[in-house]
Amino acid sequence: MVKYIPSRNIGLDLVRVTETTALAAARWTGSGNYEAAHRDSSRAMADALNSLNINGRIVISESGRPGTPDCLLSGSKVGTGNGPELDVVVDPIDGTKLVIKGQPDAVSLVGMAPRGTMWSPAPAIYMEKIVVDREAAHALVPECMDAPAAWTLALIARVKRKSVQDLTVLILDRKRHVDLIEEVRAAGARIILRDEGDMEGALLATLPESGVDILMGVGGASQGVIAACAVKALEGGMLARLAPQSAEEIAEIREAGLNEKAIMTCDEIIQTNEVFFAATGVTNSMLLGPVQFHGNYAETHSLLLRAETGTRRFIHAEHSARV
Repeated sequence: MVKYIPSRNIGLDLVRVTETTALAAARWTGSGNYEAAHRDSSRAMADALNSLNINGRIVISESGRPGTPDCLLSGSKVGTGNGPELDVVVDPIDGTKLVIKGQPDAVSLVGMAPRGTMWSPAPAIYMEKIVVDREAAHALVPECMDAPAAWTLALIARVKRKSVQDLTVLILDRKRHVDLIEEVRAAGARIILRDEGDMEGALLATLPESGVDILMGVGGASQGVIAACAVKALEGGMLARLAPQSAEEIAEIREAGLNEKAIMTCDEIIQTNEVFFAATGVTNSMLLGPVQFHGNYAETHSLLLRAETGTRRFIHAEHSARV
């Protein structure tokens, strides 16, 4: 029998990146200063990524936000250039407004996979998503994207041996979701509405112990690709479709040769098992503790996923105040 040897493990390198970013972001908790929080966390992530011995390429980013370093923009190179060729997707803070208001559920995120294995929907800004855990993954069919919410919820409930009233659905609290929210309420399911952080919401929907059964609605396109990294690693199910919110975005998508009507599965977004995902909490969340400062040291709480081996690590770290 030929012994299976996993690919190089870069997971701890990724956690160091999200830890460094979260430490920088957390200094702005409750500050009300959006630009400064975004600027410092983005620069910290860029510096950390560029210290890694990888030949990385940013697949998609939230381009155009003031303070984003050029190396974190879509198509840019990251790393020293000396190492494996990788696709990289990042979000220095998923929930910047949450940080500056001192509210929970903000996290720092990175996903990586071999070059050419991550779908790049740039220059898309918005993406519609449905995410479930591994128990319900096989039941998630493309028809769910266009079916009434009640139909999809009934399908998921049947597979999970629950009533629809027992399901918990996570949705971003946006005007564009008014009809979706009303459909879910009419079906009888419970709802968690969040101001921001649909990527962490996707992660919660993929983890059976979180109490969240499904994520539905339109969020960021870059966050959708990061979410697919986590969903792939956790063997969950995901459907996605670009959801442009303006005529300009539609024009840019079509000019890039993208089809806004195409429904993508997780395996189409991430076409490999050699994928890593790392997240570090900035403020307190349902999944990860916050960055805490103690004078001469700081604490961080992170999650590291490796799809190839099915490994899930929760990492509680202490950092010198000099870091």
